[in-house]
Amino acid sequence: IVEGLPRTTVIKTGQHILIEGEDEDSPYVAKVIRLFGDESGKQKKAVVQWFVRVSEVPLSKRKLLGREPHAQEIFYYQGRSCDDEVDAGSILKPVQVTFGALLRSAYAVASLPGSSVYFLVVSHFNGFISPQVTPGTPRTPHRAVPNIPSRSLPARQPANVLEEARTRLHVSSVPESLPCREQEFQDIYSFVESKIADGTGGCMYISGVPGTGKTATVQEVMRCLQHAADVDEIPPFHFIEVNGMKMTDPHQAYVQILQKLTGQKATADHAAALLEKRFGNPAPRKETTVLLVDELDLLWTRKQNVMYNLFDWPTRRHARLVVLTIANTMDLPERIMINRVASRLGLTRMSFQPYSFKQLQQIIMSRLNKVKAFEKDALQLVSRKVAALSGDARRCLDICRRATEICEHSAADPSTTGLVGMSHVMEALNEMFSSAYITAIKCASLQEQLFLRAVIAEFRRLGLEEATFQQVFVQHQALCRVEGLQPISVSEGLAVCQRLGACRLLLLEPSRLGVLQRVRLNVSQDDVLYALKAD
Repeated sequence: IVEGLPRTTVIKTGQHILIEGEDEDSPYVAKVIRLFGDESGKQKKAVVQWFVRVSEVPLSKRKLLGREPHAQEIFYYQGRSCDDEVDAGSILKPVQVTFGALLRSAYAVASLPGSSVYFLVVSHFNGFISPQVTPGTPRTPHRAVPNIPSRSLPARQPANVLEEARTRLHVSSVPESLPCREQEFQDIYSFVESKIADGTGGCMYISGVPGTGKTATVQEVMRCLQHAADVDEIPPFHFIEVNGMKMTDPHQAYVQILQKLTGQKATADHAAALLEKRFGNPAPRKETTVLLVDELDLLWTRKQNVMYNLFDWPTRRHARLVVLTIANTMDLPERIMINRVASRLGLTRMSFQPYSFKQLQQIIMSRLNKVKAFEKDALQLVSRKVAALSGDARRCLDICRRATEICEHSAADPSTTGLVGMSHVMEALNEMFSSAYITAIKCASLQEQLFLRAVIAEFRRLGLEEATFQQVFVQHQALCRVEGLQPISVSEGLAVCQRLGACRLLLLEPSRLGVLQRVRLNVSQDDVLYALKAD
């Protein structure tokens, strides 16, 4: 007997019932297998066999039916991503289910106004039903090289070898593989796959300096996992992605996550409350959600509640949430967890180290893919130069592309071999690192150069591209002591900062803010490091 319905309703074993869904208009359909009470005897529960309505079936699998399904048609559900036990209080009412043998009469009954009749197709066809996935050894491909999907439209055919090399070296060009990140790919793949297969949650914090392949590797992992789910190797899951750089306010993360997960629009506060409820409460038929948060550093708030929730939600018992966060700084979780219990988060960490010169050389050669355009010594030179500064693969590609242009323009010279040589690479490097800004840095005073070094040190400590003068000044004082110089006063430091702003090496907020004015670099960190190392 189920209480709370319009009248006393008797639910029996073998009956088909409607169960509360995500909203009032989308109840779940199930068959009662067994009824029982909990240990206290007060809470009634039911073990059910779930069915899938047409609207819940992915379009790719719906096509396998070979015909247009009826809106009231349902199918057996045999996945591991849902709980077979439900509270009796979630039962809405009994429902009539007519089997596929009576398909024609079922169509007639279902077309009546206000009908609550569903008809069940018993036959299984070509993998339409999600099979039972038994836990076992993760199917991580051994010694796998993560591949990149090909572009939808073919590119224009290059006119010569140098133009082809230039096209392949562009940062927007889709490479055939991601070399030098095979181990990171396997570790991330195993982590996410095991959480999906077990129906549990977790969080992986992925850090590393820009240009080290973090985002590309994670996106390829998710593409491979989605393919595995499509062919029923792992249970189905939801995948959503948000990027901190695309948000005007960190709290917009709640709005975007809710909308991509449910299609529902809400204010930031309401979205946060709905997500808290979704990840904090048990629910039948809940599939695992994999959430990728790129540029996590930019979701910094004074109370740090956005980042904290992203780390905390996966720890909830019923969340079934896997969060992959990508950031530039390593100690961001520790700074978020000030005055909070850090141990309960249970983060799995992954650090992408800057590329070495051999790895940068391998990346360029893999992109060229047997296109003979560079002399071996020229490739080694540009790889060593970039590795010594930052290990940023994108900067390395830019320099190589410029070297091909220089080589092509000098082809009229009879002494050239047609390949990009040392002289072309040196000219490209000098161009990249000989702008008016770099000249200004080289000509700056010692205290001004120290202040620029302090800016970069503070940016790397914060994992952000912006800081207050006060924060940078603390780093400047420490650098003065390390260099054996007398630390300057605050007023002298403000004067140094204003001079750097006047020549546009720094971007500054209005000076009336004093030590609280915010500071940004107007040149790349690589340019600053190159200019200072050159001295």
